[in-house]
Amino acid sequence: MPASQPSEQEAPPRPRLRLGIGAAVTLGLVVLSAAVGWGILRGQSTPVDAISLKGGSSTSAPADGNGGLYVHVLGEVEHPGLYILDADARLVDALAAAGGTREDADLQAVNLARALTDGEQIIVPAKGAASGGAAGATAPSAIGADGKVDLNAATQDDLETLPRIGPALAQRILDWREKNGRFRAVDDLLAVPGIGDKLLAGMRDKVRV
Repeated sequence: MPASQPSEQEAPPRPRLRLGIGAAVTLGLVVLSAAVGWGILRGQSTPVDAISLKGGSSTSAPADGNGGLYVHVLGEVEHPGLYILDADARLVDALAAAGGTREDADLQAVNLARALTDGEQIIVPAKGAASGGAAGATAPSAIGADGKVDLNAATQDDLETLPRIGPALAQRILDWREKNGRFRAVDDLLAVPGIGDKLLAGMRDKVRV
């Protein structure tokens, strides 16, 4: 009787690397945040237009009629200069348009999420540099020579100088601007909760956009 063939043994299962759902989600968010942050700060987006300060034509197609913002970017950025950005641009967009920040830029001195205003100058300081006033975000005064408050540059203190505007209503104006972008007209104040025709009439000649 022929000897029976030894039964073929199955190979032991290979160990599987198991990653908890929570850890996988956390890891994914970390990687995504790093990629987005690096892309923005190293200049992955482009401005609507860039103006040459040495004469000649701009570096890209001219801005359309949608109300672009002229912003002058200086300090610790790769390409300081004058840029035209979209009307709803933030400070981070201005830095990206200027090629991103340099290694010694002090990003704690700037508010990357701040909405921009037309005609402002942004200065990104170096780490350890002495700073005064609004470091890295030197914007034009919200109160002009005519005494009118610029709704798109005003701080809470600026808004509280207006008739019948207290801390709560001033914060609502700032919240509306943060959510909806720039005020296009003084009448946009009517969209702010708590501001009606009568209140607006009392401060119409004291504000501007």
